[in-house]
Amino acid sequence: MHEKEIEDVLRQLKTSEKGLTAHEAEVRLHRDGYNELSVKTGVNGWKILVQQFSSPLVWILLVAVVISVYLGEYVDAIIIGSILVLNALLGFLQEYKAEKAIEALQKMASPKAKVLRNGKEMRVESRMLVLGDIILLETGDIIPADARVLEVHTLETQEASLTGESFPIDKKTEKLALKTPLAERTNCLYALTIITNGHGRAVITATGMKTEVGKIASLIKESTPGLTPLQQKLHELGKQLTLAVIVIALIIFVTGVVQGRNASEMFLTTLALAVAAIPEGLPAVITISLGLGVQKMVKRRALVRKLPSVETLGSVNVICSDKTGTLTHNEMTVTKVWTDDQQYSFSGSGYEAKGEVFLNGTTIDPILIQMLLKIGVQCNNTVLEWENKKRNAIGDPTEAALLISGEKGGIHRATVERIEQRVDEIPFTSERKMMTTLHRVDGKIVSYTKGAPEVVLNFCDKILLNGKVRRLDGELRKTILQQNMQFAQDALRVLAFSYNENIKKETAEKNMIFVGLQAMIDPPRKEAIEAIKRCQSAGIRTIMITGDQRATAEAIAKQLGMKGITITGQELDLMANLEQKIDEIDVFARVNPEHKLRIIEALQQRGYVVAMTGDGVNDAPALKKADIGVAMGITGTDVAKEASDMILTDDNFATIVNAVEEGRAIFDNIRKFVNYLLSSNLGEIILIFLATLLGMPLPITAIQLLWVNLVTDGLPAVALAFDPAEQGIMKRKPRAAKENILSKKLSENIVVLGFLMGGLTLLLFWLYRDSSLMKAQTIAFTTIVVLEIVRLQVIRSEYQLSFFSNWYLVGAVLSSLGLQMLVLYTPLNKFFDVVPLHIFDWLVIGGIGAALLLFNCMVRRFLGREKK
Repeated sequence: MHEKEIEDVLRQLKTSEKGLTAHEAEVRLHRDGYNELSVKTGVNGWKILVQQFSSPLVWILLVAVVISVYLGEYVDAIIIGSILVLNALLGFLQEYKAEKAIEALQKMASPKAKVLRNGKEMRVESRMLVLGDIILLETGDIIPADARVLEVHTLETQEASLTGESFPIDKKTEKLALKTPLAERTNCLYALTIITNGHGRAVITATGMKTEVGKIASLIKESTPGLTPLQQKLHELGKQLTLAVIVIALIIFVTGVVQGRNASEMFLTTLALAVAAIPEGLPAVITISLGLGVQKMVKRRALVRKLPSVETLGSVNVICSDKTGTLTHNEMTVTKVWTDDQQYSFSGSGYEAKGEVFLNGTTIDPILIQMLLKIGVQCNNTVLEWENKKRNAIGDPTEAALLISGEKGGIHRATVERIEQRVDEIPFTSERKMMTTLHRVDGKIVSYTKGAPEVVLNFCDKILLNGKVRRLDGELRKTILQQNMQFAQDALRVLAFSYNENIKKETAEKNMIFVGLQAMIDPPRKEAIEAIKRCQSAGIRTIMITGDQRATAEAIAKQLGMKGITITGQELDLMANLEQKIDEIDVFARVNPEHKLRIIEALQQRGYVVAMTGDGVNDAPALKKADIGVAMGITGTDVAKEASDMILTDDNFATIVNAVEEGRAIFDNIRKFVNYLLSSNLGEIILIFLATLLGMPLPITAIQLLWVNLVTDGLPAVALAFDPAEQGIMKRKPRAAKENILSKKLSENIVVLGFLMGGLTLLLFWLYRDSSLMKAQTIAFTTIVVLEIVRLQVIRSEYQLSFFSNWYLVGAVLSSLGLQMLVLYTPLNKFFDVVPLHIFDWLVIGGIGAALLLFNCMVRRFLGREKK
């Protein structure tokens, strides 16, 4: 509708400037439905619950439960079953809550709206509004539906939550070109944005799901997030283990039967070995690792809504960040002023009145520029209020910035208004582009004016320089305009200020005295600048996505240290092969929600793991589509929070870097556990397999295998989740997106150590062959337990962690050894078919453990030299 004349819009909507009749409104309501966002319904709880058991790893665990019950190992069955139920419940609850974004959009709707019905003004519920309704709007109103402007009186809106544009939008009634981008449609109003100044009338052109915010709701519903990298890796690992367990079990069983062994004994041993090969502790350790990560992140001011998100952040190599309110404050700040033919700068940012005034890098007394600052404070209709220990602007953010620059210079509105009481006002209009207020000072009337520099300058014939009024000659005018252009080139929004003395309202804006310029911007957060540097050192790209104009986006990007090229939404529309050029682009300006989705999809097609930060309604679809969505907790809308995986409670971009560090540490701990578990289990498999092939008696019985499995997969494995992060973890490059938990290097490590552990244990079993079979099996049984504990430190040494850096692990190891002693030296030994060991036996087993440690040290030293 933005490309049509007002008369054509009204004709197409079959309405008039007097509004609809109540009857016609009711007819349209029945035809088009309520002005509300539809909620996704029909969630099948049973279906979600069944889906929790669709993983191959879960299938293995179910088989393990059956095997354990068959063998009479009810404790094992209960433990494994409990793990299954815990993980199923966790996944169920996460999925069941995942689709609340649309409900959050509903909550944001304005409950009441002013509308013309039967030619009279009345209030109705916003959900009852229909196409063709004429709505009346004023400062502070939340716009209830999309509309075409009919009449404006200094009407301005804040559309940052929808378009990302941080400046207030001055609304007009004139028609625009058909291809005008959403953020530049100055004759349109959008649902859930806010009137920041003035008043006006508009005709509703779209309601409910057909509004721009409704289209976003549709995108959220259509955007289906895929599996997280961790889920993908576990899925792949589960399939590999399923195949491996089946093949190994069949080979061992068939080999034993062919050799003439007891089929029943081989069957039980094969089943026990299968249970031993199954990492039933894996889901528990992952849940605990991620849970611990969540607790740590809460302390670091990040609230994780979905457990896998912690690990996903650890593999992120691109962060797409919304500019407004994320990399910047979403609070306009005066950074530079020009007066007395000098350029001054302000420190500080946002609506906190902390900062100083500088001239050529030196702090100066702000009394030198007080006249300029006083005009900005007095010619002002915005109010700053404290809420939840934070200052908020009610009105125009530009005027809020002027109040703050005044306070930094010692000019407080409450104080100056008592001395210079306002008596009248000439309001700002888009045609005049300036505003004037009149004040009584010592019995005389003084006027203060602010506005567009080129406009204000035309009404001035004098200038205030160093406290004296001089004639404004051509050379000074040229200097002022050049300074204005310089500020504009730095993407600063510039206002000019002037005054008049002893005048009437009719002459207030004639022959004024020019004072100076104030230039402002929504500045980058200091912590965001540092965070981007840390991201760069960690091999992570940062991409800015904003609805702001190119010049503003490029200026902010430069301050943030981003060096890639910038393209606009219009250029993006003409680009057919974005995924081929995405590596060169750091800044996207003037974009809409569909563009954000396309950018993320292009990055994902290139193999990137993408995090998206944002706070507005317009960010929600991209937050949901990204590998991990990060919403702002303070400034973020409910929509953004519900669509996200993680919420930053301090709105601090730097917190994301902390989350990346935590995610990397968690993945390291998961990989340590997988390494430990599989190499230990492989050692058990090699032990049984080699003994079977060599025709030797079984070195370890089924019940002993299950005990080793329970002891080594129990406390020590879980304690690995408490390992601290490796030093310098944030100096590593991110993992490749497709890198499995079982990397080539890790797989080789598991195989070598597995064969070594199995071989050393079989060697001891063979050395004790002249003893009783029970004694030899006891030696093999205990050797496996000791070697698997030694294996813990072998793995941790690769991350340069000492044994005593994790006291939970120390306690777990002592507990496991204690349990083994309990089996050997109490009546339980009859149940496990073992005999007590002598001190010499322990020395032999200890020597084997020392040999494993020595072998590891030699290999690491050799590889270290090779690397050098």
